[in-house]
Amino acid sequence: MDKPEEHASNAAEKISLVDGELALYRHCFSTSQADHYFAQLQETLAWTQEKITMYGKTHNVPRLSAWYGDESIPYTYSGITAYGLPWTESLQAIKARVEQLAMARFNSVLANLYRDGADSVSWHADDEKELGSTPVIASVSLGQERIFQLKHKFDKTQKANILLPHGSVLIMRGATQQHWLHQIAKSRRAMSPRINLTFRLVNKRLAEASVKR
Repeated sequence: MDKPEEHASNAAEKISLVDGELALYRHCFSTSQADHYFAQLQETLAWTQEKITMYGKTHNVPRLSAWYGDESIPYTYSGITAYGLPWTESLQAIKARVEQLAMARFNSVLANLYRDGADSVSWHADDEKELGSTPVIASVSLGQERIFQLKHKFDKTQKANILLPHGSVLIMRGATQQHWLHQIAKSRRAMSPRINLTFRLVNKRLAEASVKR
């Protein structure tokens, strides 16, 4: 990080999107807080590299991930089912902070570790049935700045790029997931690691039903 100390702030920057509601808190955590959480999470979370099968071939997912939540809540995405691990102290502290900002309750978090610029996540929406039709998603960024790209599902002229700084929180709500896709693209630039935490409220009954299908 090696940047001048930024103090924590509740100041929100509204992101103007057609059919979307986004707010960026650039300095949700001070630089020292963000540095502390990054080191703690990188060292203590149960990072795994999942595999996906496409067109009969198995590939490593280009990032590491970990799933934490209340009561071993399952979460199925991209054909992968994970069961929530018990909250760590750092995750609980971060969750309390983002719940305050979002004025929403969360019961789970998907953690992703992007080791370098070659790690990525492709176009998708957080629109699983167990999240509901208008979910509130709080996305915490720690470490290397990366560009969060968005494109409208139906109006191809609507696009946006948002740089997510160390210690920032992006909150998406309303119909955003119904109308927009987002991704973190690969980069050829030399990049240090980034940790992303996406907090959400999962309907446990629907989540368990999706596993049984």
